[in-house]
Amino acid sequence: MKRRTLPAVAALAATAALLLTACGSGDDKAGDNDKIAGADRATKTPTASASASGAPAEDKPDGVDVSLPKDMNLVFDWAKPKNRNEAAAMNDAANFVRAIYHGVAEGKADVAAVAAYSTGGGLTYAKTQINSRVDDGWTATGTRRHYDATTRSAANGDSVEVDFCVDSSKFYGKKVKSGKVLKSAPSIADYDYFKIIMVKYPTSNGLWQASNVYVEGKAAKCQ
Repeated sequence: MKRRTLPAVAALAATAALLLTACGSGDDKAGDNDKIAGADRATKTPTASASASGAPAEDKPDGVDVSLPKDMNLVFDWAKPKNRNEAAAMNDAANFVRAIYHGVAEGKADVAAVAAYSTGGGLTYAKTQINSRVDDGWTATGTRRHYDATTRSAANGDSVEVDFCVDSSKFYGKKVKSGKVLKSAPSIADYDYFKIIMVKYPTSNGLWQASNVYVEGKAAKCQ
């Protein structure tokens, strides 16, 4: 039996407009009472060419390590929006997903990438996903595809909803100690539909953080 990845923690119960209204209020921003350890460090000196450190640029966006093992492949098969903020938010939504699996691979939720690319409900979601796997001795292997992405900006421009499909039919759970991979026949359970609310980090013009995550499991529209 295949172990599911990023299981749904909240059903899609609101429209895109309602989600954007909620996140546009500013309540989900990282403020004085919601600061994230490591986020300031990550955003003070963002690097445009992180490959100079020895790692590929995509492995260290903003100078933050989101590298993954060679057998863990996350594919983002989507077009870049024309709107600059939406393009940046979509890019960091991908980095948020990478950060989660970087944490899984590292065997801990307390990694700089998670702190940099999430806040509020997004931070809680990321840590829950990582800890649920790590505590049970699991990691992941294979290819997880993200596609059919759309974006929508809030009126104030400070938040962007990034929606996309996920195909995990070739992405499997793997036991850390034994290396055993659990596989099952592809099914509708392999398809999820994500809505991630991205908000601007207050002290950075370029960094966006996941503030809330909504997941529809067994998403037939993604097949």
